[in-house]
Amino acid sequence: MKLMKNILVLLCLAGMQSCLKQSETLRFPALTEYNPLQLGHTLTYRLDSTFLGSSTTEFTISSHLVKDSIADTTRDNTQRLAYIIYRFITDTLAANPWQSLYTYYTVAEEHTIEVMDDKNLRFIKMKQPVRDGFSWNGNSYIDTRSATSPYQYMEGWNYTYSNINQPYTVLKGTIENTITVLQVDETSPPGPFDPGNYQQRNYSIEVYAKGIGLIYKDFLHWTWQNTPPPARFTDDSYGIRLNLVEYK
Repeated sequence: MKLMKNILVLLCLAGMQSCLKQSETLRFPALTEYNPLQLGHTLTYRLDSTFLGSSTTEFTISSHLVKDSIADTTRDNTQRLAYIIYRFITDTLAANPWQSLYTYYTVAEEHTIEVMDDKNLRFIKMKQPVRDGFSWNGNSYIDTRSATSPYQYMEGWNYTYSNINQPYTVLKGTIENTITVLQVDETSPPGPFDPGNYQQRNYSIEVYAKGIGLIYKDFLHWTWQNTPPPARFTDDSYGIRLNLVEYK
């Protein structure tokens, strides 16, 4: 009888240890660890913008410095706390004064971080749980299905975490403890670019660093249309790349 009781005690202890280990395994970092929202926090990036200049068949790249500054708070239309972020721009040497570019908003909740950009597009930038391979529809609040929507190309993007707690090198240097969010990487129809055929390319990736926030962003969308002639990139084709230079 005593032997049976000892066996039962050992089984209970083993069960408790198993539960404790499972609880430790299921602990995920808070989203704000990788997207800190504190008044006065600033991030400075090199911005490379890809756009169509005078030609509809070739892209032009223009480079600047941009600075994001968390300046104030407000309430969104559902009364959630929102952080107001001002973006400023100057030349790559910062020889000219910073000029206001636009304002956007970030809302951090327990399970999501959302960004409302300068075009009033609402993105779910991060979502719990933070683990490799977890994915979600980051564009679910955007009208991508209406016949007149200019954002149809954003339909069905599955944002996916990878390289959690891995280092990532930007202009600032190598930064430890980052998370990569691959938002989309698709070419339709697949295959190499052929100017004789229609093709669309969508690529978007963001990298966040613990205690810093967004340190890298690469976005590219273009559509090559060959009917009616002449063949050309459509007017909504563009790209942006942000690469962290400094933060405080």
